[in-house]
Amino acid sequence: GPPLLIPLYFTVQIMKTMITRRHWVDLAWSLSYYFRFFYTYIPFFGVFGAIALMNAVRFLESHWFVWVTQMNHIPMEIDHEKHRNWLESQLAATCNIEQSFFNDWFSGHLNFQIEHHLFPTMPRHNFCKIAPLVRSLCKKYNVNYEEKTLYGAMRDIVGSLRKSGDLWLDAYLHK
Repeated sequence: GPPLLIPLYFTVQIMKTMITRRHWVDLAWSLSYYFRFFYTYIPFFGVFGAIALMNAVRFLESHWFVWVTQMNHIPMEIDHEKHRNWLESQLAATCNIEQSFFNDWFSGHLNFQIEHHLFPTMPRHNFCKIAPLVRSLCKKYNVNYEEKTLYGAMRDIVGSLRKSGDLWLDAYLHK
């Protein structure tokens, strides 16, 4: 079940939404993707092979997407309201992953999650341009601007999962 969440359920849900909201142009582009994909891969792998390839790619993509989007959020303090202003709340709930060519490519520039939270409509490739300004603003007002290595962020996710698992196990065993 869960490995089919993105490849099957979300695809059906998105198609259904486009039909019910009558987004015909979006639906046409989406259907053209599937047409082009199967037109390209059926001659090499057959119908079932092409479907298997699509599901394998989507399965890997869904895992990559979760790691990339959550490495900036899960380990952060988002417990409850502590009477912070908006800027402090955004910076407490997220962190950045240090900039490098690989990190920018791997995360699609979402390694600048702080800037993404502060300026959600800004094109992602511009986040690196405003990051120094945000850092200086945080320094001026003594707000913590957290930046981690990619390895440190991944390690923090595993640590957060371990902590959550230990809490669940303790609650389960000591009902």
